[in-house]
Amino acid sequence: MKKISMILLTLAVALTARSGNVDTVLVHSDVMNKDIKTVVITPTQTRKNRDARYPVVYLLHGATGNCKYWLEKVKSTLPEIADEKGMIFVTPDALNSWYIDSPINKKLQYETFTSAELVRYIDAHYPTVPKREGRAVTGLSMGGHGALYLAFRHKDVYGACGSMSGGVDFRPFPRNWEIRLSLGEMASNRKRWDDHVVVNQISRINNGDLSIIIDCGEGDFFLEVNKTLHERLLGRGIDHDFTLRPGAHNPQYWHNAIDYQLLFFQKYFAAKGIGASAR
Repeated sequence: MKKISMILLTLAVALTARSGNVDTVLVHSDVMNKDIKTVVITPTQTRKNRDARYPVVYLLHGATGNCKYWLEKVKSTLPEIADEKGMIFVTPDALNSWYIDSPINKKLQYETFTSAELVRYIDAHYPTVPKREGRAVTGLSMGGHGALYLAFRHKDVYGACGSMSGGVDFRPFPRNWEIRLSLGEMASNRKRWDDHVVVNQISRINNGDLSIIIDCGEGDFFLEVNKTLHERLLGRGIDHDFTLRPGAHNPQYWHNAIDYQLLFFQKYFAAKGIGASAR
């Protein structure tokens, strides 16, 4: 019995040793004059090998979520995955901002925070690969909109992007998820709404500017807007991965979908020669 207990203890220690570090930090935003709570997950090797550099995947939460949503509700094994893949994961709080800079609310400037202030902070405090080829951004639901919106508008910051069940056109849902707090009522601010949806940002990119992966569940209420985005990308001749699979708008779907997206990003980083130092 003692021998079995020692074996189990050894296995537990070994598993713990292969689990990445989880930090919760406050990142100050000058543009909003407040601190933003952010979870940062790094490989354990960061404390052992000071010279290693790691690519970063920014994971954006959905409406009503927070910086801990990914870790607590979707993928509790992110620390292990950070070790396995040699990646840093960053999940910031974003309220129900849709990751845009609100033209009417100075406290909702999350495009600037996420694509500029947060990136600068992470590069300054963690062993990142501090260039666009070393960064990917993806998210679920509102975060899927945010990830594509930020990448399309800041292709100098991110090299790859993705969306899972993304609200890539929120105009069919004008009363939902507090969007009007950032943009005003759609009925009286139609142009403002048109200017802040992903489907109207496609003209900002050309084929090859970004590596793009998009997926959505066949039972998702965002299914049709995702199909429309896919068709518009095809119309512009922009290469991208687009997958429809069984599932609805829930953590069970995202728990599965993130595996495919991280593999996509891993291949992207490898193609850019990034990540070998993390092994």
